[in-house]
Amino acid sequence: MGKRKKSSRKPQGPKRSDPLPTVFTCLFCNHERAVTVKVEKKEGVGYLECKICGQKFQCAINYLSAPVDVYSEWVDAADAVAQQNSGGAHPISASSKPDRPGKQVDDDEDDRRYTGDGVVDDDDEYD
Repeated sequence: MGKRKKSSRKPQGPKRSDPLPTVFTCLFCNHERAVTVKVEKKEGVGYLECKICGQKFQCAINYLSAPVDVYSEWVDAADAVAQQNSGGAHPISASSKPDRPGKQVDDDEDDRRYTGDGVVDDDDEYD
């Protein structure tokens, strides 16, 4: 018995990757495709500017940096400034729902158990 013949395929070249974006959404005016990023690798500086509100930012880059890296540095810097201005407190509370002073919270889980068809209630209590 011989081996099975492999189907003849032409060798495939390297995959073509999509280029990384150089145009982004502005953090301050929320216009899409308004922020353009330029990367000057020889100078080691990345520039960012919004066409609508005129917001500008620049940061140091290295030879591996891409425009998306400059944008992410801008996002991080804006978050740091926002936290510094708010006194260091995190703007998002621990709970997704604010506590209402007039509403009582019932911690007894017995009232919220599902008692539909096909569900058998446990007789054992877990502590």
